[in-house]
Amino acid sequence: MTGGTGATGYLSREDILAVRDAALDAGLTDPAMRPLLFDGVMPRYRATLPLLPAPGLQVQSDLVEMNRVERLVDGSVPLETWLRNAVAQTTAAAPAAVLQRALDDVARDASGEPDVLADRPVPELKEEIVHRDDTVPFGFLRGGDAAGAAVARVKVPPYEGGEPLQPNGFPHSGTAWLVTPDLLVTNHHVVNARTASGGRRALAGPEDLLLQARGARARFDYESDDTETEEAAVRELAAHDAELDYAVLRLAEPSTRPVLRLAGRTLRVAAGDVVAVNIIQHPGGAPKRVALRNNLVFRADDRDLHYFTDTRSGSSGSPVLTDDWRVVALHRGTRRVEDVSFQGRDTAFVNVGTQFTAVMAHLAEHAPRVHAEIEAAQRGAAGAPV
Repeated sequence: MTGGTGATGYLSREDILAVRDAALDAGLTDPAMRPLLFDGVMPRYRATLPLLPAPGLQVQSDLVEMNRVERLVDGSVPLETWLRNAVAQTTAAAPAAVLQRALDDVARDASGEPDVLADRPVPELKEEIVHRDDTVPFGFLRGGDAAGAAVARVKVPPYEGGEPLQPNGFPHSGTAWLVTPDLLVTNHHVVNARTASGGRRALAGPEDLLLQARGARARFDYESDDTETEEAAVRELAAHDAELDYAVLRLAEPSTRPVLRLAGRTLRVAAGDVVAVNIIQHPGGAPKRVALRNNLVFRADDRDLHYFTDTRSGSSGSPVLTDDWRVVALHRGTRRVEDVSFQGRDTAFVNVGTQFTAVMAHLAEHAPRVHAEIEAAQRGAAGAPV
């Protein structure tokens, strides 16, 4: 049912004790709170945890045990779920900050996100972000509905030495989307299917990476747990790059769905510009969600796009879309920032995506056939309604 995280786990011993102390300060050690903290954790796994008579020791024991588990057979990370619930139940600022920081570290390591955002000065956002006309044409909603049909939850089983890493699986979840009827785009670190440790991620060997890609399954129309939808199989890894953090998967059978259209230009943001983006995603491997327009770009260069939005582990690989529902970037992770204000409130995070023009330029040089295939599909989609 479970997979180990190795000798270190997600959090250090000092971090575990800090989370325990924060839980004590927040009143989360009350036995009545335990069911709320484990909401969303597989009951069969929870039943394996030792029960102790002292509430403080119980929380510490739970944390230590969960810290040893990389993920469960459903792909979930119990420590991440527990911490997310703990943050939701905490109102006091000091313990909430400790819990949130631990959650961020666990979520980032669980997703295998690479830590590539360099420290740079962060510009302040102007008051005009609030005082402006934020309405969009009604067709925006229809365009979003059409774009969502091309987005899927993808699960990738890890392999090592040509064999499944665990007998029962422990798949890594991400988001993927159609750029041609045959090709899905997601992050390299999603297909890499490795949990990061100490801010670094191990890389799967070339043969294991191919096996993981071929074992990936994409689930379209996953909008509710109440409805079963079919999963699409993957035939091969068509192209990939760890530095730009992209992977292109070829489906076993072409899809009849409309593909997402590419913006075709690098997004530029001048000082004072207010640019909103939209992210269709499967956070935590859960049903499809969308972050709409309250996601403002604050910095862009030839390779990276930085923006404020709500994402979670599992959102990796999501398309970052402009208001005309064209893909401008490939979402790849979240980075911590300090002394940054967004719409009048301090924020601890900024999201980062790879400009898709950078991905296309890399494909043109290193995988020209895939590049040509995407270009041809995009020309065919040019007349499709948004």
